[in-house]
Amino acid sequence: MMKSILRDITYGMYVVTSKNFGCIINTLTQVSSSALVTISLNKDNYTNKVIKENKKFIVSIISEKTNPNIISTFGFRSSKDIDKFENFDYTIIDDTKVLNENMLGYIECEVIDIIGADTHDIFIAKILNTKKENDYTPMTYKYYHEVIKGTSPIKAPTYIEETDEEIYVCDVCGYVHKGTMSDDFVCPICGVDKSHFKRSING
Repeated sequence: MMKSILRDITYGMYVVTSKNFGCIINTLTQVSSSALVTISLNKDNYTNKVIKENKKFIVSIISEKTNPNIISTFGFRSSKDIDKFENFDYTIIDDTKVLNENMLGYIECEVIDIIGADTHDIFIAKILNTKKENDYTPMTYKYYHEVIKGTSPIKAPTYIEETDEEIYVCDVCGYVHKGTMSDDFVCPICGVDKSHFKRSING
């Protein structure tokens, strides 16, 4: 099976938050005309646990102007280990932190059902409120891969393990680089030099 074809499915890029916790997702879908949406989260993701307890979440829509450090922080770090919001501007809406940094806007949701699906849970939610902040271009997963040169975190539903080339992982933000690295290489997410990249055991 050629899993690389799955990368041709169209995705957006979002930050989902609940209370003081959050992570990156690319699986927000409107499923009915009655304002229902679904998101998908890895069962081991700490934000998954918080959403189940809180029964509410807010999805912020990432734009091409959004600080890439938001993606590295919310996509490759755990809410159990750090305060992901510490270095970013945010607003609190109904006890939940919402990022302000060049987002297109947000969608506030209430969970009405949860379906287990292999490694992930699918949350079906009713939209409670929305707000549009900017008219920037939404960031797509294709843009993230091809322009920012980002990769999928291991817990993402779109993660594809590749072992036929060298793989290096940034010890600052978790960014994964595939292939050889030039002497002047810098991390496209957090900006550190190649000395911060460690060869992956899969590479």
